[in-house]
Amino acid sequence: MTDPTSSLGGFRPDAGLNHHEAGAPQRIPVPSLLRSLLTDHLDPGYAAAAAKRTDPRAESLPARLRAGGWALLGGLTIAAVFAAAASQAQSVAPVNRHTQQVLADSVRAGETRTDAVEAHRDALATEVEAERRSRLAGDEQGRALLAALEGAEFAAAATPAIGPGVTVTVTDPGMSPDLSDVSKQRVAGSQQVILDRDLQLVVNSLWVGGAEAVSVGGARIGPNVTIRQAGGGILVDNRPITSPYEIVALGPPRAMQDVFNRSPGMQRLTLLQQSYGVGVTVSTGEALNVPGASVREIRFAKEIGR
Repeated sequence: MTDPTSSLGGFRPDAGLNHHEAGAPQRIPVPSLLRSLLTDHLDPGYAAAAAKRTDPRAESLPARLRAGGWALLGGLTIAAVFAAAASQAQSVAPVNRHTQQVLADSVRAGETRTDAVEAHRDALATEVEAERRSRLAGDEQGRALLAALEGAEFAAAATPAIGPGVTVTVTDPGMSPDLSDVSKQRVAGSQQVILDRDLQLVVNSLWVGGAEAVSVGGARIGPNVTIRQAGGGILVDNRPITSPYEIVALGPPRAMQDVFNRSPGMQRLTLLQQSYGVGVTVSTGEALNVPGASVREIRFAKEIGR
């Protein structure tokens, strides 16, 4: 039979004590603290707590009732808080829906007024163009002036254009199936991935590739037109555009596409496609249309770069 004390590496509680030879020297026995560390591996408090949990008689009935009462009170408090929050949410929901409806109607009314004003402006511009042509096309000097005006208007992107070119379509991936996944958010609190600087880089790459006229989301890019981020939306010429973002560039299609495929703009779109699932499509066409840009009156100008 194995001595249970042998598992302690040869330690024996009576080590050092001499019971056989009278007057023989004795070694100092192992101190009680060290003996306790070697024999009792758990603190006595753990054993007492475990015994108290397993013994149903260890805790008195009033103590158990008090503990149960506190637990019940805590549960009732939490239920009351949730009930009050749900009631408040239901009470303010109609007001919120009404406010949203009023704001939506106001936005739609503003868009309708803007469209009407723009249509009236375009009609007046057409009348002015017709009157100008009728007055200037009668003699050689007038025709030369008319050609110079047309060249200036095209340089200012004020006239619509049609011709061959390249179309780049960029599509946001939209909502992720996992609504708790925020790893695909480039805008805080939004699922939007495409930003204004991405479209700016694409437009600049198309200009470098030989584009003669460019539009983004149906808005012509000209000297006074900007592409800007406004919260979770993108504004082109102060007009909001949404996904899919269509960039149309007029110019030599094959040469422009070859240059664009090696450009920083395409590299950015490829990275977004691989990282976020952005849709990217590049195609060519022979009869693409770009509208005219809004012409704004400039009262003050300063030449720079010289």
